[in-house]
Amino acid sequence: MPAPLIGLSAYVEPASWRTWRDVPAALVPHRYVDHVLAAGGVPVIVPPAATTTPELLGVVTARLDGLILVGGADLDPASYGQSPHPLAQTPVPERDVAEISLLMGMRQRRRPVLGICRGLQVMAVAAGGQLIQHLPDALGHEDHAPGQGIYGEHDVQISSTSQLHSIVGPASRVSSYHHQGVAEHPGYVATAWAPDGTVEAIEDPELPFCIGVLWHPEVGSDPRLFRALVTAAAKGS
Repeated sequence: MPAPLIGLSAYVEPASWRTWRDVPAALVPHRYVDHVLAAGGVPVIVPPAATTTPELLGVVTARLDGLILVGGADLDPASYGQSPHPLAQTPVPERDVAEISLLMGMRQRRRPVLGICRGLQVMAVAAGGQLIQHLPDALGHEDHAPGQGIYGEHDVQISSTSQLHSIVGPASRVSSYHHQGVAEHPGYVATAWAPDGTVEAIEDPELPFCIGVLWHPEVGSDPRLFRALVTAAAKGS
């Protein structure tokens, strides 16, 4: 059986290498690529431009066996009917549209999806949900993103009835880097929580594999979520 193709939603950001500086590039942190390869999948970077028409979107989702919605900047608050918080990051509407389209296409085909940090937020917003734009306002601390480029470390407790529990067990120590959270997630069930009550994971119990986590499993050495995604993708490929 061929290794499953795992799509990685991509940033489009200025990048520099060798003699080139600030060239617009479609990219993802290489840690995602490493984890997919180690899990037995074939990573495929999917830039926003690959979803600009229904025809292109259909080609992409027909060929992918699984999808990872990677982390990144805040979604545009207009996409869930809010005005931007003063600390909201500059939105990238084309990425928002592309990832929501990818997600919906994969859900329709019942293909496995793993949302990571922003990816979980995309899942909630695509379902008609709401985000908490700045968690420190609600929590009174910045433990989930203690400094620029610094990951917070905390435990999460995981629901015993969840698919996530079957993958990583009842609790896990995780790395976080987010200032936003999920307030509403229609159609998804919350399955993990931080000690401060923040929802840290959601999943759709009606699909074979559709899980979002607010933490960053790609920065650590625990391969289990990536292995579970690739295994689920292989079963459906």
